[in-house]
Amino acid sequence: MNHRREHTDTRLNRNKLLLRYPASWWQGMWREALPSGNGKLGASVQGGIQNEMVLLQHSELWHWGRKDKLPDVSHTLPETRQLMDGGRYMEASWHLTHALQAEGYASRLFSRFPLAAMTVSMACEHAFRKYGRELNMDTGEVHIRWLDGRRNYSRSLFVSRADDCIVYEIQVCGLEEEPSVQATRTTDSPWLSGTVGLQFPPGDRVREDDEFNKLKSSVTSRADEDESGNYLFYGGQNDNGQDYGAVLRLIQEENASVRKEISADRVSQSMGNVPIPGKAQQKQSEHTESLLSGKLHFHTTGKVLVLVKMFDTGRREQEWERLKDELSMLESDYVTLLARHCKLHQPLFRSAELDLDDEADDGRSNEDLLLEAYEGAAPTGLVRKMWAYGRYLFISGTAEDSHLPFGLYGLWGGDYRLIWGHNMANENVQMMYWHTAVGGLSHLNRSMFRYYNGLMEDFRDNARKLYGCGGIYIPAGTTPGMGLPNQIVPVIMNWTGAAGWLARHYYTHYQFTGDMRFLLEEALPFMREAIQFYEDFLVLGADDKYTIYPSVSPENTPGNFMPKDGQQLAHPMPTAVNATMDIAIMKELIQHVIEGSRIAGVYSGEIPRWEAMLERLPNYVLNADGAVKEWIYPAFEDRRDHRHLSHLYPVFPGQEVNREEQPELFHAFEQAVNQRRLGAQSGWSLAHMASIYARLGNGERSLECLDMLARSCLLNNGYTLHNDWRNMGVCMSMPAAPVQLDANMGWVNAVQEMLLYVSVQWIKLLPALPARWARGSIHNWGIPGGSLSFTWNRTSGLFRAELTTSRRIKTKLQLPKWANACKLLSKNIGILESDENGTYELDLEAGAELVLEQSAFG
Repeated sequence: MNHRREHTDTRLNRNKLLLRYPASWWQGMWREALPSGNGKLGASVQGGIQNEMVLLQHSELWHWGRKDKLPDVSHTLPETRQLMDGGRYMEASWHLTHALQAEGYASRLFSRFPLAAMTVSMACEHAFRKYGRELNMDTGEVHIRWLDGRRNYSRSLFVSRADDCIVYEIQVCGLEEEPSVQATRTTDSPWLSGTVGLQFPPGDRVREDDEFNKLKSSVTSRADEDESGNYLFYGGQNDNGQDYGAVLRLIQEENASVRKEISADRVSQSMGNVPIPGKAQQKQSEHTESLLSGKLHFHTTGKVLVLVKMFDTGRREQEWERLKDELSMLESDYVTLLARHCKLHQPLFRSAELDLDDEADDGRSNEDLLLEAYEGAAPTGLVRKMWAYGRYLFISGTAEDSHLPFGLYGLWGGDYRLIWGHNMANENVQMMYWHTAVGGLSHLNRSMFRYYNGLMEDFRDNARKLYGCGGIYIPAGTTPGMGLPNQIVPVIMNWTGAAGWLARHYYTHYQFTGDMRFLLEEALPFMREAIQFYEDFLVLGADDKYTIYPSVSPENTPGNFMPKDGQQLAHPMPTAVNATMDIAIMKELIQHVIEGSRIAGVYSGEIPRWEAMLERLPNYVLNADGAVKEWIYPAFEDRRDHRHLSHLYPVFPGQEVNREEQPELFHAFEQAVNQRRLGAQSGWSLAHMASIYARLGNGERSLECLDMLARSCLLNNGYTLHNDWRNMGVCMSMPAAPVQLDANMGWVNAVQEMLLYVSVQWIKLLPALPARWARGSIHNWGIPGGSLSFTWNRTSGLFRAELTTSRRIKTKLQLPKWANACKLLSKNIGILESDENGTYELDLEAGAELVLEQSAFG
């Protein structure tokens, strides 16, 4: 990679992030590193030349949490309601929280932390030139390349899905064609010399607290050498008493032809040149130093290959021996290992494809693309690459057989107590999974379901002891093994919607996959327990309508309860009555469990009771401006300068309200999102808002949200941040700007929503197409029961769509208005002609292929 060089085929860079600078964030360079991962292990390459650092992560390595026994404080629910009935909302807001604190309950979330830092040091004879780094998303490789004198150097890394290890190669790529005027004979030396080591990662700040020092002092390392190569062993002890660590194998490949060339050249070398040491003498010296320093030396005329395997639990001596045996069995060839990895990686990355006619941007660096976005409009190439990058992060950060969902930092966080490093289910977890079904990655949802299914006993305990209810209560924040309440503040403790919101993901997974076993064994049991909680929690009023309270609209406070003096408080008084989101979640949950039960032929005796619950849910209410209110109860006024968009749930992510069937209510939701204030947003909320505008059919506003996200909360390696660290007024201000990869996934979903709307009842093609995307195509995007591909050219009028089914589907297919002249090329029974709005009624059997085509205008 060379940013100065003309690319003869820019399409080779289509799925590459090209960068001109190494990581350089002022407080933690891991934030701008390039990531690779296999769903279990992660590596972050910072891109330094003389001193390189690669952070190594294990998905199951967590620490510094605390899990207390949850006391029974269920007596507080009627007391809280009594306070609210008397208008004492502030007192009521803290009642449950204070009761837990009075019992000394102090559970806290665990945090991921980096396992080790792999360090590489190499001498630099000249100031570097022509530096570049890249991430090849199609293979999962990170490459660093630069010129030292006349020598081209490269380092490459990937995390193997096939062999569950880090694979890292260093090599000299050859001489530059035109010698530098400053080059000397020593510059042409083909030797690769340096060290590679494993060390305790420094974290983001200097710290001397006891728990950090205890962790640091537990680390040991040693080097070893045998006939199969050099080995480095690294280990520490976690706070659960278990060891964690890694084994590194160093393999040096000699280049016989180059050594012969060197031998001949030595005769003519001048006295001032650096001598080449005898190999036996150097090996002994390096081995002795390695045993003392925990580093391995390399000095070769060929390539250097480094292989690393990690463990998260066990005893270090036994695990070291096991991993050493595994490493000794691996091939010592980068290309062979890469090919085996790509057979598993590429089907995931290529499961869905997108083209936005952005070839002109394929060869541009990230820095160039971001600078253009900073002027106002994100280049189309940046938009598409960010779509591909979000998918790349997702498949690299989780795996189908994992017990953990994708995390806010993926597998690449670099500190010991990450800000919001847990799994947060009042927006963030959900956003990271919105894109999967349409993007052909539904099977990766299983890790999220497995994670929440594994915490059900905690969730049942919560419902009983916090609220005196059956079923399950899921706290917004969880970490492995921690499903009990842990963020003991009203804005979290009084929100009961997490289980219902997550239930949407369970049922959507069934709708797309048609997996009846999953519906019976996982989706319906989960949804049924979520409903059981509401059956006990809801209060039936004299008007035969339910009241839900306490009720929180995450994480907002009603406007009339904000401090009058303008004092900035995070969550002054969030505890209200009948939040619109709570009503929407319950309505959707009940409808899904009724429908799913009828499909599966179960719970028939409970359906009439659930149908009665639906009838008793209150209707949505409009404010004086004709917008949907965030709280239905009249005592609470809207607050518009907030990042959460919870009351838009019936439009997105829910699908209760659409333009065709409820046009007036649909317009009221449109008014509600238009009232949100720009400066109060965050990176993830801009991505959320982009999806909402796409659902509203407003592609221009949707893309504008991504434009703003690109120029406020996007780093040069593609990571998204919670807020703009430069405080430019686009989003909320905070002392820190945490990495939050939920906006990366939200970006993926927003792009998909602009091009395709899917539900069981509707398929809409190009529902919110921005003018800037005049041409493009999608391939193999998912729909419930099938897949869809189409190509469009808005300028010429060309349009072609192909739909295939894996099972019988009955739905409506809506074309863009400018493609109403499409001809139906298939001859499948059950396809009705389109109406005046370009909508087809479809009834297709399994294996059907539907083709629609429109030629150019005129």
